Amino acid sequence: MTNVLILGGTGWLSGRVAGRWLEEGAAVTCVARGARPAPDGAELVIADRAEPDAYAAVADREWDEIVDISSRAEHVAAAVEALGARTKHWTYVSTISVYADATMAGADESCPLAEPAEPGDEYDYSREKVAAEASARSAVGDRAAIVRAGLIVGPGDPTDRFGYWVSRFALAGKEPVLVPEAAGLMVQVIDVDDLAAYIVAVGRGRWSGTANATGDPIPFTEFVQLARRTAAHTGELVAADPDWLAAHEVNHWMGPRSLPLWLPADMPGHSTRTNAVYRSTGGALRPVSETLARTLDDERARGLDRERQSGLTRAEELALIADLTG
Repeated sequence: MTNVLILGGTGWLSGRVAGRWLEEGAAVTCVARGARPAPDGAELVIADRAEPDAYAAVADREWDEIVDISSRAEHVAAAVEALGARTKHWTYVSTISVYADATMAGADESCPLAEPAEPGDEYDYSREKVAAEASARSAVGDRAAIVRAGLIVGPGDPTDRFGYWVSRFALAGKEPVLVPEAAGLMVQVIDVDDLAAYIVAVGRGRWSGTANATGDPIPFTEFVQLARRTAAHTGELVAADPDWLAAHEVNHWMGPRSLPLWLPADMPGHSTRTNAVYRSTGGALRPVSETLARTLDDERARGLDRERQSGLTRAEELALIADLTG
């Protein structure tokens, strides 16, 4: 039987990875703080990765595969030191945010990375991931797969970015929806279940290397239209100039009072990374329209008018539309 250790295994992505390995017939152990349950059939080892003895309960076992998704470089460094010699293969889930340059369209895995985080630095997500990648490579070497995930989307997304659009169109119905003027901007995402399947596949095959695990770039305007059709929205699209939106304190990308997935014009390469390695190593991509439909079902179940982590409230949006058109 394949013995798999998931450092995590109770969160959105890591829980799906654990579940996929269980479906493969593996014996799965999850190391997590215990705030959430592990998937049925997995062993849960409760530990805090900030503690020096975090891996004591699993460090004397032999593993076929270890999966880590942490964005804390010190946690990854401690894990590979404690466990790197005990596994046949290690998969570290990184991010396409590790790259230093977001201006080059179609860039591949060889592009320069951001400076790695150093102990004591103020937390920076991309720099932490760069340092974590380096730890995995140095300790596990040719037994490591570095999976640089793109924007992960789909049912259960805790960030509320991708789901904002299909949810908002469904909520608005026949009423107007505010969109940014976004000519030339792109969207690039990967369904959480496609990514989980790939993480399991590279572990099963013990592939070593680095891959941008992300979907094909699509124009932002095309994505908005796909979301609109999925939600059967029939109201008006009210397009706002980026400078007008900035003046009215509407943010890019994510978070409160934002238009999610909308990027500044000076980041044309961010959502255009090549996924050729991902595809050539067996990575699958379902149509974005399918992910939107799955996401809409999830959004309806959670409540279209619920409080969100990202996006405009409907009241904020209607006030902006009134200001723009009045």
